[in-house]
Amino acid sequence: MKWHALALIGSLALAGCASAGNQSLKDQNEASVSSKLTRGVSTKGDVQKVFGDPEDVSFTDSGNEIWHYSYAKAQAKAVSFIPYVNLLKSGSDVDKTTLVVLFDKQGIVTNFTIANSKEEISYGLISQ
Repeated sequence: MKWHALALIGSLALAGCASAGNQSLKDQNEASVSSKLTRGVSTKGDVQKVFGDPEDVSFTDSGNEIWHYSYAKAQAKAVSFIPYVNLLKSGSDVDKTTLVVLFDKQGIVTNFTIANSKEEISYGLISQ
């Protein structure tokens, strides 16, 4: 995940706005994901058709599969474009969306969760 943040920061320096991750999560929330996935009915194929390949796959102790998806969009703060000041302090606001889908051993969705969050990235000599 650290390289995602570094890629965003590098992109911000050039463009002022950048995104990384699964673009299909761009405008998703609990209601929109619930309209696409049904617990106990949707399969791995259904999830893959809607959201593509997972960014990461892990397994529970009991052997159930977990698919992870993420999307982040960063917008540079205005101070980042002020010459010399940006050397001392600059940064960006980041909107993140993560989707985690849990499958049973038959590949059926048993649960999913989506989270939207905001964070701030600061960099420069005074990066607080």
